[in-house]
Amino acid sequence: MTYTLTYESEIVNPMDSHEMGLLLEQSRNNNKRDNITGCLIYYMGGFIQVLEGEKTKVLDLYEKIKLDERHKNVHMFSEDDDVERSFPNWGMAYYPIDANTTNKSEFEQFKRNLLLLADFTEPKHLTAKLFWDRTKFLITNPPEDL
Repeated sequence: MTYTLTYESEIVNPMDSHEMGLLLEQSRNNNKRDNITGCLIYYMGGFIQVLEGEKTKVLDLYEKIKLDERHKNVHMFSEDDDVERSFPNWGMAYYPIDANTTNKSEFEQFKRNLLLLADFTEPKHLTAKLFWDRTKFLITNPPEDL
């Protein structure tokens, strides 16, 4: 079985798509090596992420994230032991959305797509359910200036 956790954080300095692409490539390679799966959503200057895998490897990764100078206000809000993976085939899915690069119609399309994904995904444990619940809350309550 698998250990899983979900956390949120804020980004210290906004990342452009090239920087985010490099981060994702490195993360996906490391996660494949360590057999970690999950989903990352970058939303309006913040991250919400669920990680799944062997407990010591997931906790080691979470500790690295907490120490990463690109993140601030990192906090875990759910964890589960001995669960079935909710993202077994996702090396690290990534859904970007940022007010600086997204117009209103693009945001609405993103929101519809992510809400559909959240609605059609059957969480296998409480942590995955809380991840999708928090994601749905964030995308249905965008900042006023979008």
